[in-house]
Amino acid sequence: MDLFSLLGIVIALTAILAGNALEGGELGALFDLPALIIVLGGTLGAVVLQTPILKFRRAIQLVLWVVRPPQYNAAAEVQRLTQWSKIARREGLLGLEDLVNDVKDPFLRRGLELVVDGCEPEPLRKILENDNNTHTDADLAAASVYRSMGGYAPTIGILGAVIGLIQVMGNLANPDELGAGIATAFVATIYGVGFANLIFLPVADRLKTLLIKESNHKDLYIEGLVGISEGEHPTAVEMRMQGIVTPF
Repeated sequence: MDLFSLLGIVIALTAILAGNALEGGELGALFDLPALIIVLGGTLGAVVLQTPILKFRRAIQLVLWVVRPPQYNAAAEVQRLTQWSKIARREGLLGLEDLVNDVKDPFLRRGLELVVDGCEPEPLRKILENDNNTHTDADLAAASVYRSMGGYAPTIGILGAVIGLIQVMGNLANPDELGAGIATAFVATIYGVGFANLIFLPVADRLKTLLIKESNHKDLYIEGLVGISEGEHPTAVEMRMQGIVTPF
């Protein structure tokens, strides 16, 4: 798991539980199964209603990035494409043909195939940029599912609180139970606001950051491949790639 993400979760939960304890609250008062079912079930149902199944499936796949984000080694990739440039200068573009099957990244492999096939630099750039933009936009749309969940959860939490208060009003004949009943009813509001601001919205923003980072890494590939296609000197190819390497 990404240790920095884990640290964020620990800080948030510790702050909430510590604050509750300092106020004299009991830990058990924050746990209520019916409220949890209302908030999570209602939020999930609302999102499923508005989201196409393929988009929802991709959102589920992307959430794994929060705990295990993709790793990129920009320096190693710059060196690899620079080496390809040297081969192309020495042997021609067909000298790269034997390398295609060794490339695991689908985007980079497709780009290298286009270079070997003699695709001109400008069409090559357009094809790869369109591919990158299309996939990035689709994944950003999938990641926005969690932002939608962050919007619905607080409202569903209020709905859960109202449902709980209705039950409390039905027990007005038992004044001793009113305090505990009202407290339990408002746990749903805590769940709604808590899940929205501590999980759903941070997950949406985290995925957006990771997807932009992936897109920038593909831009590095594009610059290198176009430089190779243009027959640039390996040093120039290396410099144009290093110019778009992001520091984080």
